[in-house]
Amino acid sequence: MTFRPGFQRKLFLTALAAAALALFVAGLLFTRSMRRQTEVRIEQTLAAEARLAGALLDQIGRNPDGGAALDREADRIGTLIAARVTFIAPDGRVLGDSAEPEEALAGLENHGLRPEVVDAARGGPGRARRYSSTVGADMLYVAITVDHPRVAYVRVALPLTDIDEQVRSVITATAVALGVALLGAALIAYLLSARMSQRVHAIAAVADRYRRGDLSPSRLHLGDDELGVVARALDESVRDLGQRLDEQARDRSRMEAILGGMIEGVLVVDPAGRVQLANQAARQMLRLDDRAIGSHYVEIIRHPAIADLVSAALSGQTPEFVQLSPPRDEHRTLVARAAPATAGGTHGAVLVLHDVTDLKRADQIRRDFVANVSHELRTPLTAIRGYVEALSEPDVDPDDARRFLAIITRHALRMERLVKDLLRLARLDARQEPLDIAPCDVRAIIQAVVADLAPSFDERRQQVTIAVAPDAASVRADPAKLHDVLRNLLVNASSYSPEATAIQVTATVAGDRTAIAIEDGGPGIPDADLNRVFERFYRVDKSRARDPGGTGLGLAIVKHLVELHGGTVQAENRPAGGARFTVSLPR
Repeated sequence: MTFRPGFQRKLFLTALAAAALALFVAGLLFTRSMRRQTEVRIEQTLAAEARLAGALLDQIGRNPDGGAALDREADRIGTLIAARVTFIAPDGRVLGDSAEPEEALAGLENHGLRPEVVDAARGGPGRARRYSSTVGADMLYVAITVDHPRVAYVRVALPLTDIDEQVRSVITATAVALGVALLGAALIAYLLSARMSQRVHAIAAVADRYRRGDLSPSRLHLGDDELGVVARALDESVRDLGQRLDEQARDRSRMEAILGGMIEGVLVVDPAGRVQLANQAARQMLRLDDRAIGSHYVEIIRHPAIADLVSAALSGQTPEFVQLSPPRDEHRTLVARAAPATAGGTHGAVLVLHDVTDLKRADQIRRDFVANVSHELRTPLTAIRGYVEALSEPDVDPDDARRFLAIITRHALRMERLVKDLLRLARLDARQEPLDIAPCDVRAIIQAVVADLAPSFDERRQQVTIAVAPDAASVRADPAKLHDVLRNLLVNASSYSPEATAIQVTATVAGDRTAIAIEDGGPGIPDADLNRVFERFYRVDKSRARDPGGTGLGLAIVKHLVELHGGTVQAENRPAGGARFTVSLPR
């Protein structure tokens, strides 16, 4: 609480300085006035004493020893009035002087041209201040004319040091009075500042409580003067502002929650073109950082088409939407829309970004799926139709008829497998295939699959080797579905491996997962196809496969079954040649 003593000190010093300044100015004016009045009074006293000295000259006017008597009279009068008295003849000669002996009068300068004598000759008392070489001090001279047969002027002089002493006594008394007044002003200023400081401190405490967020009404009596009126107005304003801030905070929280939960990107630009708001989706789509807020949209939006949309919206237009790819991410597709936001007669802009990548991919997958299903069904149907027409001929050889029926049967079975695989993928997509999780013997399942496919391996003279680590001998999975996963992978390995090659099946433990890998000796998978081999109907170049007559859905079913177990499957090329498919399942 350093505010209180600081404010009190400032208020006290301000009041004290104002009082001191007022007393100083008043004392200065009073001193100057008193000095002037004192000097005037002294001049008047000297003039009166000069007239008194002139009146006394009548007593020695016809004295035969007049010269000596004048000088003695000047000495006597000078002693009585404690001033220098000089008698001056009409021609300016000094006839008597209380500051000089009689024998020295003849050597004094002629005083007829002295300023005070000249002024007295003009009809009024003459006054002058100057340094006296006779006395050796600054003197105040007052001269008057007298009616005397020998003396024309009487001059009385007083040293200025005597005048200063009289003025100094007046100044001293004034200074003492001002000092007492200043002490009283300091006491009054201290009491006033202490009282004012207490009130300001109380108001400051309430303001500090408001700053900390406590907007409960204060119980202080703030007084009825201007400070109390201001404090009450501030108190009411702060509480009203607090209510408004609470409402604004609630509205902002709701808006941020709505914008944060939107998958669409929203960016708001003010009329000056500076970004005011950008939700998380917009930051990710446009690759914006924390410095984007407050920056000009031209500085942060690197796509010209989006910048043109915002510019058009700021000018009050409603431009058409734009479909584009975001910077440094050509695989994604965005749809950008901008509209003006009018407030107070000025136009801001709202930019909305829709990520339609998944929609486009889904549409493309749908198109590819329809095309592939149509192709896969059209091929066997065309063959079946052709051989049925051949069988309808009346002269068909029985051996040819049996061969035609075998071909029709094979294509019908292929269609049946295709339909079964499609139905199974549909169930997997809909999560309609339940899992029957149980401990599985990995080696036993692999051996069962190899036994099922033994005729195919024997026909191609392919050898399957099995290596199961001791700690990977058991895994928790659905035995039937794990059997289907391994069967599809081994069929795929056999189809893409040349005759008389080896296929390796290994099971190991990697952390908290069991990894089952199937490696073949085929030509491998082009790098561009590694990420697509698990797509439906996607096939690597048919020239790489010995028997491309499968449905093209086996690896897609493998991926769905593995993900149903919470695992992953990936394809890669072996350094020594061939492909490796690795299934990773939780233990």
